[in-house]
Amino acid sequence: MKNSMIILIGPPGAGKGTQAKNVSASNNYILISTGDLLRDNVGKRTELGLKAKSFMDKGELVPTDLVVDMIKSELKKYGADKNFLFDGFPRNLTQNELLKKMLIDFKRDIDKVIYIDVDDSVIYDRLTNRRVCPKCKRVYHLKYNPPKKDNLCDDCNVSLIIRDDDKQDVIKKRLEVYHGQTAPLIEYYKGVNKLVAINGENNPQDVYKDIASAL
Repeated sequence: MKNSMIILIGPPGAGKGTQAKNVSASNNYILISTGDLLRDNVGKRTELGLKAKSFMDKGELVPTDLVVDMIKSELKKYGADKNFLFDGFPRNLTQNELLKKMLIDFKRDIDKVIYIDVDDSVIYDRLTNRRVCPKCKRVYHLKYNPPKKDNLCDDCNVSLIIRDDDKQDVIKKRLEVYHGQTAPLIEYYKGVNKLVAINGENNPQDVYKDIASAL
């Protein structure tokens, strides 16, 4: 069986990061998370990282072609004949076309897209009730994983905070951007019979089992 390239896609709060790590650890996939990739390149002060930092320092988005160059560098490092899982990229049709064009150089293509489907109302419930310890970064949920003492971290005994991107107006904007950019990408991969929809409203263990079955 040939190795595959998988995209993991879904709305903010769908649990993509957790599931990506689970799939990578248990199914012999090399995880390419663009967020981690950017931080790694900036931290190591690579040529690509320094270019990316020049945009990030100005509060600008890192250009897509620069992100694709980082991905290309990763494929060369590991060898392009491996299993790869993309988390956080592509987010829209333009990014998808650039990725596919780059993969031609490696004689590879996207084999499957795992779409973690979660209703907006569930996303709001998950994110608005999420709390984080500012000291140890432990994450709580007021409904499903509350702290033992009201709004205090079990480990540090300090007040929990709401992350800026978990505030209602920010969540609304993030979902608007997601639906506007990503819905056409979902439709594209559905049209070429590469999309597998997973019910992301189940518990994380069941979501992972469904993803593992799809692979």
